[in-house]
Amino acid sequence: VRLVESGGGAVQAGGSVTLSCEVTGYRIGTYCMVWFRQAPGNEREGVATIDCGEGTVLADSVKGRFTLSKDNSKNTLSHHMNTLKPEDTDMYYCAADEEPWGLGGPFGYWGQGTQVTVSS
Repeated sequence: VRLVESGGGAVQAGGSVTLSCEVTGYRIGTYCMVWFRQAPGNEREGVATIDCGEGTVLADSVKGRFTLSKDNSKNTLSHHMNTLKPEDTDMYYCAADEEPWGLGGPFGYWGQGTQVTVSS
């Protein structure tokens, strides 16, 4: 199982970025998937989950700004991030598991991360 994130970069506050997580080794259709973010020295924060028992769940800090979508034909999870703020600057990680973990769950499969930097 392999997860590869892409799409990160630098953006100004108020802008948008879409991150992608391409998966090989299993079909994502029924897997619980999540986006985490973490900066060096900070705790990991669960940002959004999808198909973890209740559709899409978003952390309070990103509700109304971030959404998730799955493209089962491309086996890819996308993370659409809008109205970005400087505090959204982080390394973003995609993770997956057969179990329906929530935002704080011990997901078994991880990508390498992609950096998003939001300037004011």
